[in-house]
Amino acid sequence: MPSPFCPGCGNGETTNAFLRAVRDLGHEDLSEFAFVSGIGCGAWIPSPHFKADTLHTTHGRAIAFATGLKLANPELKVVVISGDGDLAAIGGNHLIHAARRNIDMTVICSNNYIYGMTGGQVSSTTFTGDRTSTSPYGNPERPFDLARLVVAAGANYVARWTTAHPIQASRAMKTALEKKGFSFVEMVSQCPTAYGRRTKSGDGVDMIQWFKKFPVRKKGDPVDQKIPTRDGVDLGIFADRDEISFIDSMKATYEGLED
Repeated sequence: MPSPFCPGCGNGETTNAFLRAVRDLGHEDLSEFAFVSGIGCGAWIPSPHFKADTLHTTHGRAIAFATGLKLANPELKVVVISGDGDLAAIGGNHLIHAARRNIDMTVICSNNYIYGMTGGQVSSTTFTGDRTSTSPYGNPERPFDLARLVVAAGANYVARWTTAHPIQASRAMKTALEKKGFSFVEMVSQCPTAYGRRTKSGDGVDMIQWFKKFPVRKKGDPVDQKIPTRDGVDLGIFADRDEISFIDSMKATYEGLED
């Protein structure tokens, strides 16, 4: 089957992990789901690959579209799949406010630490010192820690895994799909064409071996704010709570008006 992804891209692993989670939940197809994506390599995961209802939206606005979709049809399982540039850079404001509202949706972020599709520009997750097309002397900025950012904003479920941890990632996606409120799974993904080449991180295999060295959090570890470094990206579950979701909060508000 032809693919729009470059050789060695990690988006195939992210796709497989998600579809495995859907299958493990007992779904025979994707008829109960609606997918929303923005612009970028990660946005191509649901569209055009999934036989499902999809919205391929403007850059950075996937979560905004998904919010409207969920409010218009609360019975749908709304899933946003896109990249770190789309969701956390140009779309960062929508990400934190969706988590704050605890809007009922699952967001899967394919984080390859760079703008992979548009020329290898620096992203909001690019490590300090990394050379990209827009930081040829090294990135002077600090990167977001997306998992901790979304936890602090109020999401009910947050996890981070990599393409080198497909089983754990699929389990996290399964939990995220079952969770009420806002759930977020960050998938650290290799991009040998843009990130690997520009930062001299090697090919897809080299990057997967790098991901395998990332430490895994233990249950109950504090979610202290850290600045991610190339050797300091921890994996695991960062939040698993049951605060009231936005849909339930809306229902409670309307019931109060009726009384």
